[in-house]
Amino acid sequence: MLAMKDFDYDVLVVGSGFGGSVTALRATEKGYRVGVLEAGRRFDRTSLPKTSWQLRRFLWAPALGMRGIQRITPLKDVAVLSGAGVGGGSLVYANTLYEPLAPFYVDPQWGHITDWRAELAPYYDQAKRMLGVNEVPADTPADEYMHRLADELGVADTYHRTPVGVWFGKPGERVPDPYFGGEGPDKVGCTHCGSCMVGCKVGAKNTLDRNYLYLAEKNGAKVHPDTQVTDLQPLPGGGWRVTTSRPGAWARRRVRTYTAERVVLSAGVLGTVKLLLKLRDEGRLPDLSDRLGDVVRTNSEAIVGASAKVAMPELTEGVAITSSIHPDDITHIEPCRYPPGSNAMGLLSTMLVDGGGTRSRRSRFLRTIVRHPAQFARSLSVKRWSERSIVLLVMQSRDNSIALRRHPKLGVLVSRPGEGEPNPTYLPVANDAARSVAEMLDGDPWGAWNETILDAPTTAHILGGCPIGDSPRSGVLDPYQRVYGYAGLSVADGSAVSANLGVNPSLTITAMTERAMSYWPNKGEADARPPLGEAYERLSPVPPRAPAVPAGAPAELRLS
Repeated sequence: MLAMKDFDYDVLVVGSGFGGSVTALRATEKGYRVGVLEAGRRFDRTSLPKTSWQLRRFLWAPALGMRGIQRITPLKDVAVLSGAGVGGGSLVYANTLYEPLAPFYVDPQWGHITDWRAELAPYYDQAKRMLGVNEVPADTPADEYMHRLADELGVADTYHRTPVGVWFGKPGERVPDPYFGGEGPDKVGCTHCGSCMVGCKVGAKNTLDRNYLYLAEKNGAKVHPDTQVTDLQPLPGGGWRVTTSRPGAWARRRVRTYTAERVVLSAGVLGTVKLLLKLRDEGRLPDLSDRLGDVVRTNSEAIVGASAKVAMPELTEGVAITSSIHPDDITHIEPCRYPPGSNAMGLLSTMLVDGGGTRSRRSRFLRTIVRHPAQFARSLSVKRWSERSIVLLVMQSRDNSIALRRHPKLGVLVSRPGEGEPNPTYLPVANDAARSVAEMLDGDPWGAWNETILDAPTTAHILGGCPIGDSPRSGVLDPYQRVYGYAGLSVADGSAVSANLGVNPSLTITAMTERAMSYWPNKGEADARPPLGEAYERLSPVPPRAPAVPAGAPAELRLS
């Protein structure tokens, strides 16, 4: 057995998104030597893509030389948009930081374990302060269409502006960071340029490399970018060996091995679940729960939109998402935008076609093309797409799911229907909303190619696959987010989110990780958590030995 001092790190964190960055900071505060392994590259304001057409900087396909911030992963049952790079999804997400809708807390997968609303409440508050949440200060031109849509649906009273992780100072003005006592990267007032989902080059977006991860590195954490975990093995007597290589490399793969006492997987659903499935299927972690890959949530989501026939540059004004409405108790609709010139994502869109019924969606699509050839021709053009379009992100908090498995020969992830209600292949409320907004714009509604060809929706919020359960029979993780069957292995990312949220998940991933890390012991101290596999107990948080948050910052930013 390796002595603790012989490990390369006390804690290795695989991934640097909302779960990984929180884990890295809070573990350093409790005295652990922390390493962070991130498959993506490190970006700054000068290296982020100027538009989405800079594909090498925008898209993630490392085998093709693209090492950008946006991943696009097609599966049979859903197409997934996710992030890449040091800071994970915070680099490309739309800044949106909502608490979930009520059904999330009582979902049958985990609702019986504890009062999740009460347990998570202080950590939502803490996450909001750490991420610098502010409400969008004013309506944008696109929000006027949301007001009109809410009126049409009879839910005008549900309209509200979005809480976002953005600094709304004087546009372009640089000021000392107000959240961390003047320490940390300066904030720059948002210019409302609409570039959030291409990468904020202003400095107004509170990405993780400007708060959690920044503080973790100041406190001694070591971040290893361009480092993909390919293997994970428990060591005899305790601890872990982690093998890595340079992602997508055809040569100079830079294979390296690290050792650590503990490992926290924070590589997102597509990274964490894929790695664990590989390790179970190949026999290195044979005791992983049979529930691995189950209860994968798409946030019951659809991405649709409407495009005007002529450019309306005012539609690009504002942060990426500025408002929301709720057509019913479980549905949430947001308008999204890209900046002028960033039209590449328009290649994913085509004519809107409904699903359901006995006729296939593809036959409906072909029939629609024949009946509306001019509209189809317009749909093929992405000229000034961002200046003509309002993207509508529609989410629901229904209990539905898919399951992920690993292809036995190809080694890639494959999907299949899951438990609960069937995962929706389209949302009627989303298509109706797209048609209404198209009429307002005197334009055309649109959906995604994968919906019309594969009858599969698109999600930017893939969740689950390592569900929390009260035993290995019901979940992969215990309620402290430890992996059943393997001491020293935990998960802290979207794969631990065990129910559909009905809202963007970043705040929830952050809050759940804050809660899980609050129960970790300080290095060298006894662990107050029950032994792995025993019944859940609600505990008091363990104060950190050496808080990394600067002394001038509000005390409530600290883990306490």
